[in-house]
Amino acid sequence: MHDNLSEKIEDRTAQIGVIGLGYVGLPVACMFADVGFSVTGIDIKPEVVEKINAGRNPIEGIEPGLDELLSSVIQAGRLTAVTDYHMLTMADIVIIAVETPVDDHYVPGFTALISVCRTLGPVMKTGALVIVESTLSPGAMDRIVRPELEAASAMVCDQDFSLGVCPERVMPGRLLKNLKTMSRVCGGSTPETAQLMVELYRTFVQADLDTADPLTAELVKTAENSYRDVQIAFANEVAMICEIVGGDVWRVRELVNKSPERAMHLPGAGVGGHCIPKDPWLLVHSVRNLSSNVEVIIEPRLIPAARAVNDHMPQHMLDLLEAALADTGKELKSACVLVLGFSYLEDSDDIRNSPSAALVHALEIDGAEVRVHDPYIPNLSGDLYEMSRGCDALVLMVRHRQYHDLNLKTLKSVLRTPVLIDGRNLISPEDAYREGFVFRSVGRAPGSQGGNS
Repeated sequence: MHDNLSEKIEDRTAQIGVIGLGYVGLPVACMFADVGFSVTGIDIKPEVVEKINAGRNPIEGIEPGLDELLSSVIQAGRLTAVTDYHMLTMADIVIIAVETPVDDHYVPGFTALISVCRTLGPVMKTGALVIVESTLSPGAMDRIVRPELEAASAMVCDQDFSLGVCPERVMPGRLLKNLKTMSRVCGGSTPETAQLMVELYRTFVQADLDTADPLTAELVKTAENSYRDVQIAFANEVAMICEIVGGDVWRVRELVNKSPERAMHLPGAGVGGHCIPKDPWLLVHSVRNLSSNVEVIIEPRLIPAARAVNDHMPQHMLDLLEAALADTGKELKSACVLVLGFSYLEDSDDIRNSPSAALVHALEIDGAEVRVHDPYIPNLSGDLYEMSRGCDALVLMVRHRQYHDLNLKTLKSVLRTPVLIDGRNLISPEDAYREGFVFRSVGRAPGSQGGNS
């Protein structure tokens, strides 16, 4: 079964389908089309399909090279976007890149993934290779994907079709670069399938491609993002300690990282995006989902604790704001606050799990008048200085490049109350105090000018 497909990959005659044309699926589809494959992209949103077929990138923000690459493969006729799964009947390889969120109780939601499997199954070609790039809770390939595809297709995995998982490792703002240069774990349902996945991704990936079973691939992806979440939580907790005892976390971090094998992460106003706030819960769920016949049951403690610390940071920004306003004799409920940045990441339009959204919600509950500015979100991209006029405070939540050269003198002249809160270590305390701002920043005690360097 694999020999024929291996030849098709080598000579680029394999037809590829990509389901889900978002931050992962669209650049993946473009990359495969760019190296010579004929690619059909599926998305449930007609407006996304229309934009892509017109050669226009539906992803806002700065994505180096993606606009040009999309236009090129569309003009060459190697990428077509549709909403109809029947266009996949001739696909030799199908890549699934749909969201796998968690609900308010931190339980994974596989509605979109199950729907894809049930819709793909009836049109799936015998001998096809199906690869899931979505991040899954460990065990989900065997527990959900395999049985759903087998039931929907009336075929048997490893006999009539092949199945693998190759979790994406991309970040908005670096999508194409990450696809080319980040290593990948190719988890195949058999060693032969894993090797076939290596042959496929080797057509454009310039980094290591490691083979594994599906469970290992699922564990690696959820563990690596949980590791990052825990490290950020440590940095955030140290930052809050520094604020209380009178230290400067940025100087502390600099000196900590001079010690061998230390790599203290950056503290900040919160952790957002589709992956890091979610993937730790996918890893935790894999244990909580086990039946009682497991020999030893554990209850994860470190990972949920890190999530709690990072989820608290927007509230901490609110606490800093409230304290700064109090210094001016103003209460939060009578204040007008401008939030700078609404995406979760600098120079991106991705608002998934945005810490700014959590802050805005908390501000509104407390009765503040809230304005939001973000240069990458069309309905929020007005003139920053005009939007600041009459406000009592600015809260910088995202390190967009447009905020790197804020004119503090102009801002102070248009604000009603000169309060400035920095959640991303972008504004010099010395500059803020010199211009007469009541200033707070994550990781610094009030009035601190920064650590001695």
